[in-house]
Amino acid sequence: MITIKDITVRLGGNTILDGASATIPPGTRAGIVGRNGAGKSTLMKVLIGELEPDAGAIEMPRRARLGYVAQDAPDGAATPFETVLAADVERTRLLAEAEACTDPDRLGDVYERLLAIDAYTAPARAGRILVGLGFDEAMQNQPLSSFSGGWKMRAALAALLFSAPDVLLLDEPSNHLDLEATLWLETFLKSYPATLIIISHERDLLNNVVDTILHLQGGKLALYAGGYDDFERQRAERATHLAAAKASQDAQRARLQDYVARNSARASTAKQAQSRAKMLARMQPIAALADDPSLSFDFPDPAELRPPLITLDLAAVGYAETPVLRRLNLRIDPDDRIALLGRNGNGKTTLARLLAAQLTPMEGAMNASGKMQVGYFTQYQVEELASDATPLDHMTRAMAGKSPAAVRAQLGRFGFSGHRATTKVAKLSGGERARLALALITREAPHLLILDEPTNHLDVDAREALVQALNDYRGAVILISHDRHMVELTADRLVLVDDGTARDYPGGIEDYIDLVLGRNQPKPAAARPDGRERGARSRAGGDARQEKQRVAELETHIADLQQQIAAIDTAMLAPSPRGDAAAAAIAAAALATDRAALAKALETAEAQWLAASERLDERAA
Repeated sequence: MITIKDITVRLGGNTILDGASATIPPGTRAGIVGRNGAGKSTLMKVLIGELEPDAGAIEMPRRARLGYVAQDAPDGAATPFETVLAADVERTRLLAEAEACTDPDRLGDVYERLLAIDAYTAPARAGRILVGLGFDEAMQNQPLSSFSGGWKMRAALAALLFSAPDVLLLDEPSNHLDLEATLWLETFLKSYPATLIIISHERDLLNNVVDTILHLQGGKLALYAGGYDDFERQRAERATHLAAAKASQDAQRARLQDYVARNSARASTAKQAQSRAKMLARMQPIAALADDPSLSFDFPDPAELRPPLITLDLAAVGYAETPVLRRLNLRIDPDDRIALLGRNGNGKTTLARLLAAQLTPMEGAMNASGKMQVGYFTQYQVEELASDATPLDHMTRAMAGKSPAAVRAQLGRFGFSGHRATTKVAKLSGGERARLALALITREAPHLLILDEPTNHLDVDAREALVQALNDYRGAVILISHDRHMVELTADRLVLVDDGTARDYPGGIEDYIDLVLGRNQPKPAAARPDGRERGARSRAGGDARQEKQRVAELETHIADLQQQIAAIDTAMLAPSPRGDAAAAAIAAAALATDRAALAKALETAEAQWLAASERLDERAA
């Protein structure tokens, strides 16, 4: 049992937590939610003992192991794989003792304990977690010093999950993840056997993983049973009751004030008036739910342009002399709502930079409307805002030559009115900084908005407001986001960035999620027999119609193989059930063998497809 008893925390003269209390039973999966700046991370720091409360106390189960990701990302010559294995401190200690131990009785105890904690399956478990979070085999064995900060935090998260603490504490764990890794993390957490406390603004993750919502507002905690949708429904009902209670109280207050005003001067009613005046003084006002300006997003509508805005024709793009993406054929029209899918590292940001004209094609052609304005949002813009400047300073510089009224109007579209426009950036929350960056990139009413992970600093309500603003916006949108709720509500076209190119994905976001998770996918099977392949090769000299049919067959075969490989990858990433370790190892080896056969068949099929396509092109020429 975790008990939060009347916690009060003051920071910089401000009261962040004010007598907050809650009780979390063992095995609970609790999601902490609240507006940006409500104190969620402060509460987490109190829970892990990093911050001492000014009043109140936290009661934790005795001898419970707490696990959380430290703010400092791991670094140095150690690899992600080594870092994850080292997170099991007991296993590391016992293995070292086993090597040096000369006492047979003690050695027997050590080996017995190693078996009890599944020490010998640890490398396989560590590898599955790392792969699930996006580390392929080569990346697992590179030094941490070679990775970016985001990938280092992924390694830290992998180590935490591997250590399997009794109380797992996570603060926005999906911020450094792509959609695929977020889906894997959600699956992992759903089967986590101990207590979980997570701060998250991911609606789907909160709905699918947690069974209790801890809502932090006004320094107080309130518990709601269920996931986020359950919480939102209960909160809406509470708001309705609150509004009705406030209206009733306002009417009663008006009646009392009127009575006091009319009867105070008359001797016969002065006592009654005085009594009612005391009643008014004792009456605690019911506060209305405040209108939060952090929910303000209003993208200016662009001038109309004839389609298409951008066309890519067999374009290639990359860095220095190395292409990242090839054979890009893409058309973007003024009313497009496109979400880019694919794992981090596959080239989504590279494609976004090409479309934003920050990169130029290495091969092929890119044609864009000469009058087109592009607004490109990245997390770097949020991080690079001058901390000692105000929103008004930033916008005035960005809109040089514009009137003060125009500058103020653009800031007002994003909630920076009055004193908020003159507040130092250093004092703004992460969500407010993100809104400021969005205000800056849309100041020229762009025809195309390219948003690369725009929700990382936004709470759930702010994300809903952003969705509404994007749906009201009359320009084109290209979205990169691991928030599948936003993708589902915003995008009507999906483009998969994978295998060195980008192509339209034929299904919806749910179909893609099914593909990633291996749901409703064909079971792994052996590759097609060589005889069939020889038969296909013997038909290669046929006419153009047969060649076209062959290309189509190979495309279907390639898609089938890719689906089978994805199904195996998902099975290999699934957390291992506790039980017979030998049986689990045999099953894992069988999956690895099947995958190797399928990968070889896929390589052969792709080579055949390329050859057949070239022959078809030659016939058409």
